Amino acid sequence: MVIPINISKMTFTPLPPSAIKQAHNRIAPYIRRTPLMESSLLNNMLGHDIIFKVEGFQKIGAFKFRGALNALLSLKEKGELPKEVVTFSSGNHAQGVALAGKLLGVNTTILMTQSSSPIKQQATRSYGANLITTPTRQEAEAKTKELAEQGAYFIHPFDNDMVIAGQGTACLEALEDGVKPNAIFGTCGGGGWLSGTYLASRLLAPDSLVFAGEPLNANDASQSYKTGNIVKFENAPKSIADGALSLCLSPRTFHYLKQLNGFYEVTEEEIIYWTQWLSHLLKTTVEPSSAVAMAAAHKWLKTQKTRQRVLVMLSGGNVAPETYRMVWENNYLDRLPGI
Repeated sequence: MVIPINISKMTFTPLPPSAIKQAHNRIAPYIRRTPLMESSLLNNMLGHDIIFKVEGFQKIGAFKFRGALNALLSLKEKGELPKEVVTFSSGNHAQGVALAGKLLGVNTTILMTQSSSPIKQQATRSYGANLITTPTRQEAEAKTKELAEQGAYFIHPFDNDMVIAGQGTACLEALEDGVKPNAIFGTCGGGGWLSGTYLASRLLAPDSLVFAGEPLNANDASQSYKTGNIVKFENAPKSIADGALSLCLSPRTFHYLKQLNGFYEVTEEEIIYWTQWLSHLLKTTVEPSSAVAMAAAHKWLKTQKTRQRVLVMLSGGNVAPETYRMVWENNYLDRLPGI
C-alpha cells in the first residue's frame, strides 16, 4: 500500500541539528559512551578505512536506550513525567523503554509479537516491564493505541522527536571523538536511528555523505525513498535482521530520510556474511541488523576509486540463540572480504 505524503501539511516541526547535542547533554549521566573500533585486517582487505561505532556496548546492548531515555527525561524536565508508559517493539526499543522507566520510576507496558526473540522478551521483563505478546505486529500496534487512549503515555519507537534526538547521540559521540568520515552508514528500520544520525552529521560533519542500508526482504523505506511516497507492508516482513522489520516509515522520519544520499538494499546472505565477519574481526557480538549497515557500506565502497574513510553505525549486539544458529549454519569466513 502506498501512502502519499503532502509535506506542506506536516503536523510537526523538523528538529534542528542542535537538538542532538541538547539530547546528549540530557542523557549523558545515564548512558555509556560506547567505543569506536577498527580492524586493520579489514582495512587492508578492502583498501579503505572503516570505523565502527559499537552500540552493542550500550546499556541494554543497543542504541534504543538513548532515545527512550531522552523521551522520558525531556518530559521530566517539563514536569510532565507520566505514571505509565506504553509502546510496541520487536525487542530493543522494548528494553530501552523498560530500563528508562525503571530508572525514573515510571511503570511500563510493552507490546511484542509472540515471534519476537525470547531473550529480548525475558530482558524486557527483567527491567520490570509488563510485557504483553500478540500474534501479529498489527495487533501489537492496535493494543498499544488502545492503552494510550486509556491514559498511558505512548513512546513511539521512531515517530517521536525526542526519540530521534536521543538516537542521534551515538553518531554525535563518534564525530566528537574525532572520526572525520567521507560517508556514514546506518541500518534503517522505522527511520529514527537514521534520522538522528543525519541530524548529528549536519551538526558536526556537514560534508559527510549519509547512506542507509535496509534488508531487501523489508525494503519499505528504500521503496519510499525511490518513489517519494511512503510504502507500507500489509504484513510484517521476514528477515534475519529482526531490528529492521517496521511496517512503514512515519511522515516524520521520511522527512529526514528523503535527504539522505542513498539507500542500499541488502540480501539475507549478505547480512549473514557480514554478521559473521564483523563478529570475527571485532571480537564482539554483532546483531544481523547491525551488519546491514556494513553490507551497505561495502556496496558503496565497491564504486569508489580513491581510499575512503567510513563510519559504520553498529546498532546493537543482542542475538538470540536461534538467530546464532541461523547465522552460523554455513561458514562464510573462508570467503575473504574484498572490493
